[in-house]
Amino acid sequence: MRTCATLTAFGCVAILAAAGTARAASLSNADKQFLSLAAKTDMTEAHEGQMAEEQATRAEVKAFARTLVQDHTDSYERLTALAGKNGVSIPKGIDSAKDREIERLNHLKGARFDSEFTRDEIADHRRALAVYEREAKHGEDADVRDYAAKMIPILEKHLQLAEQCAKPAGRS
Repeated sequence: MRTCATLTAFGCVAILAAAGTARAASLSNADKQFLSLAAKTDMTEAHEGQMAEEQATRAEVKAFARTLVQDHTDSYERLTALAGKNGVSIPKGIDSAKDREIERLNHLKGARFDSEFTRDEIADHRRALAVYEREAKHGEDADVRDYAAKMIPILEKHLQLAEQCAKPAGRS
């Protein structure tokens, strides 16, 4: 009896694993690439946000940085669940030493950091918005499209905050 239950449990695990693999096979390469890019984006933005919390001078840049860390950490958690549901592996870390933007920002402090960081965030979020909008409209998997669509307002908010932070101090 115990052996039968154990075999049944293993059978269920095998069926679930096969279902995840079958689901992954059903995702298009474009959807898989989007998931990978989204994961890298989330990790990079959260990392750069942490840097900005430490290295920025202006309070509004630090506040923007906290928003980036929170939103992109939350997004990565949702993305991890979505990838797991589909049996897709996504990056689990970034090599900050190989990321030129992170490496460059790492050596900056104060007003120079604030300026370069906000400029980079404007460019990064414009690029990300284009990718997420394309996926939301043309992605093949409904769950992946839905994830992308739900991230668009968050990325738009980040872009708006970055643009506000890019204005000289004291000007709105």
